[in-house]
Amino acid sequence: MNITNRKTPALPAAVSNCLSSGRKQLMSAVALTASLALANPAYANYLWLEKDEAGGQAGNRFRVYSGELAQRDAAMPKIDMPKAFPADASASLPLTTVGDHLQIDKAPAAGDLRFSAREITGANTVVFYQARYGRSETKAVNDLELVPTTPGGNTFRLMWKGSAVAASQVNVETSEGWRRVLTPAKDGSVTLGTPFPGLYVLEVTAKVNGSVTIDGKEFTDVRHVATLSFEVAH
Repeated sequence: MNITNRKTPALPAAVSNCLSSGRKQLMSAVALTASLALANPAYANYLWLEKDEAGGQAGNRFRVYSGELAQRDAAMPKIDMPKAFPADASASLPLTTVGDHLQIDKAPAAGDLRFSAREITGANTVVFYQARYGRSETKAVNDLELVPTTPGGNTFRLMWKGSAVAASQVNVETSEGWRRVLTPAKDGSVTLGTPFPGLYVLEVTAKVNGSVTIDGKEFTDVRHVATLSFEVAH
């Protein structure tokens, strides 16, 4: 399948969360990647990674779920080009469909895990999902990725194709039912307290000001949805 990004003029991107406050603060950072406009609806559907507790002592089995952490989809959506991989994006791990999720059986014992996929959700809309499990690495691999500033830390920067941008908001859900919306500090980073044990999922959504062509068809509503998930020990 061929995907072609159409070049767009370097215009200062509008940063929106359905809230206009904070736009002036964020404009200069987003202007570095002018084709990206952050637009985070609260708790939109996303894909995320979590460990499979039935995976044995090796702990190298993971699951990919869709929907929201509080309410998983009954079945995976019809996604294209699913790929699970470690920090080396050229590597690809085997994936199988098991019930309502995808299963990754041979994840590396060390390092963080990534997953990416694409979904055509309408006549003119395509969504690129980019998920990450773990916060041990301070380098982004996916195009859109939340990255800890220190290994294992609670402060994160949003990276878009290798450049830091200021997230207008980051949505947080936990397996304990705790929800928060994080707003950025002056430097564009977000900091999360982890008062409860369990799984934490951070999510951010961005819309590209441009278009992509997939198999000869142009899509002008192009969205990226990124998640970062990690466990806090009991």
